[in-house]
Amino acid sequence: TMYYFAYGSNLNQRQMLERCPDSKPKFVATLPNYKLVFVGWSRQWRGGVASIRPFRGEKVAGAVYEISDRDLRWLDSYEGYPSNYTRLNVTVFDEDGGPIKVITYIKSGQLEEAQPSKEYLVPIQQGYRDWGII
Repeated sequence: TMYYFAYGSNLNQRQMLERCPDSKPKFVATLPNYKLVFVGWSRQWRGGVASIRPFRGEKVAGAVYEISDRDLRWLDSYEGYPSNYTRLNVTVFDEDGGPIKVITYIKSGQLEEAQPSKEYLVPIQQGYRDWGII
């Protein structure tokens, strides 16, 4: 098993369970020295999509799921790895400040920041509620 750090629409626990049937929600976590950005243009969502960008002093709120190898393959296909999103190995911190090695996804290419559509934000906001992040 491995740990996956979600910061976008996969925070939505129902969506994540549909995509990755073996996944288990574990805990809220923070990725330091990155910030959440919306970049590029998605035809499906008519706007920018979530990614992260290195940024000193900022942090990204998200959550960790335990996933199987099969889940990882599902995630790769949903995220469009490796052409659309790249996989990244990073260390996040749980609520007690404990470090956890995780994989996450970051949008490929140098992309301009762009406003996300309201529709795209709905599952992300639901995900924050699922985890009690906001």
